Amino acid sequence: MSLPPPQITRVTASRVSCDGAHDGIPTALGHPRVYLQIDEHGYVDCGYCDRRFILVGGPADLPDGAAGTDIASGASR
Repeated sequence: MSLPPPQITRVTASRVSCDGAHDGIPTALGHPRVYLQIDEHGYVDCGYCDRRFILVGGPADLPDGAAGTDIASGASR
């Protein structure tokens, strides 16, 4: 059994915030607001809700909508 892919949100700024509110989930039922920085890989994942923020035009912004290769947290780069 495989896990579903993370929800992907394409953004135009490398600094984003996430509070878990999306797809009918109000802010009050989300998670604490966190600020995230997209790195040289072109994406960042929220540690609370696993939403993936992809920088438009960055290395992870693939034209076919594919998720690309994951970089494990804490992995050597």
